Amino acid sequence: MKRLALFAVCLLFACAASAQERFPLWQGGVPGFEARASIPEISKDYWTKHVNNPSVTAYLPEAAKANGTAVLVVPGGGHTLLVTTSEGSAVAKWLNERGVAAFVLRYRLFREEGSPYTLDDARADTERGMRFIRAHAGQFHVDPHRVGIIGFSAGGELARMVTLSPPVAARGKGDSIDKLSARPDFSILIFPGPLHAAEHVTPDSPPIFLAAANDDECCSQPPIDLLNAYRKGGASAELHIYRAGGHAYNLGERTDLVSLKHSPQQIEDWLSDSGFLGHPAPSAEPHLDPQPKAK
Repeated sequence: MKRLALFAVCLLFACAASAQERFPLWQGGVPGFEARASIPEISKDYWTKHVNNPSVTAYLPEAAKANGTAVLVVPGGGHTLLVTTSEGSAVAKWLNERGVAAFVLRYRLFREEGSPYTLDDARADTERGMRFIRAHAGQFHVDPHRVGIIGFSAGGELARMVTLSPPVAARGKGDSIDKLSARPDFSILIFPGPLHAAEHVTPDSPPIFLAAANDDECCSQPPIDLLNAYRKGGASAELHIYRAGGHAYNLGERTDLVSLKHSPQQIEDWLSDSGFLGHPAPSAEPHLDPQPKAK
């Protein structure tokens, strides 16, 4: 009986460990930067710095809740640090509660002091993160055709690039993972910054959810520009501009504004309406009342 109880406890801890497991995006380090892979990261309070061995941390939902959708979570931090808590692990756990598998990306920081990296390196890490999820879709029990991305601030810039811009060149000689598509099936950009690459929106562009506060001096305009591009290109987009809240309101956990506290529900509603929460999306066609009959 004691052995059975001990086995159950071990099984419980094993399941918990597998639900939050970290995976390097390249075995042995990024091609061309292998010698830097062993440089330790620094994490403190809410942030992480010195990312030299890019990775994703998998947060998997309970099997009974899982709906087959996966999301790459891209934290912000101005490309000088990563906000790995409120824009990383907290978002992943929120997605898990809705049956979505989440993968928090740690990407290289091109604006960090002394960094040898470029914006294209951060883009390559993001693209590799998308491909990694698809390459291991069977292991994580997700649908490779239901893999989205959510990015905050600087992470929103990278999410925008992977959504709408041609991918950067493969690092090194490339491998089987690099042959997979890095393009997300849907995108969620929360107060994305102004950086972007060449892009062209078409009716086939991934559906996109955009949000920012109107008084966000850096990042309220990019979502509006993207909405206009999506409207012009005939693609599906939803935009929320809140009257106030500034930058980095995240999931509304540090504000007294009711609208921002409710903002996660709007993301969930959009995911549901788009068919990514395990049931078909409702018709997007307007419901018209029948013409009244003349008496």
